[in-house]
Amino acid sequence: MALALDQVGVAFGGFQALTGVTLSLSPGQVVGLIGPNGAGKTTCVNTLTGFQRPTTGRVVLEGADVSALSAHAIRRAGVARTFQAGRLFSGLDVLDNLSCTGVGLGQSRSEAEHEASDLLAWMGIADLESRSAAGLPYTDERRVAIARALMGRPRFLLLDEPAAGMSEKEAADLAALIRRIAAERGIGCLLIEHNVGLVLSVAADVVVLDGGRVIERGDRKVILGSAAVREAYLGANVTEAA
Repeated sequence: MALALDQVGVAFGGFQALTGVTLSLSPGQVVGLIGPNGAGKTTCVNTLTGFQRPTTGRVVLEGADVSALSAHAIRRAGVARTFQAGRLFSGLDVLDNLSCTGVGLGQSRSEAEHEASDLLAWMGIADLESRSAAGLPYTDERRVAIARALMGRPRFLLLDEPAAGMSEKEAADLAALIRRIAAERGIGCLLIEHNVGLVLSVAADVVVLDGGRVIERGDRKVILGSAAVREAYLGANVTEAA
């Protein structure tokens, strides 16, 4: 019952973005994906969600090869994502941003509105329901984007740099939300972040990319103790306090 990349390679012309990448995500699990700029993190997310087809290897969802499915089909199969930019529908209010996603997933308008309202309340942002998406503060925009991704009860949620631009307090609140999504809703969360402290605080397993290859994987202790990770990404002075 997992979402996985199986020995995936992605090439853009002569550029090899990913080489032999294998990672998996189970329901209720939080996995971190870190690495320097250009390491291939977003390419992994794009490949897992049907926005990019692998050149080699497979995308596997619950035992089935879904490498050739469209992004829309993969979303309907239970794999949701957010983007580095919120990408909300600026001409709609917050409730309609969520509701139109539900309708796109096959719900009736009333079913979608009911789930949207429940989701906003569950996340503690019911007060945003009638607000225009165009006027939301940055952090609220990110939270609404996550709420929208949760429509239709996906089994997997891929978060592409959700904490970018957040304060330390806002990032801590985000970490608490990710834990709740995994624990209370049973959703597998893949967290792609430059905020390494955030990733290490919520992810039991972390995969590190560099140059499109996996150079390390493991728990907090393994990642912080890895010479390859320090050299490629964290820096020579990383400590247990990171």
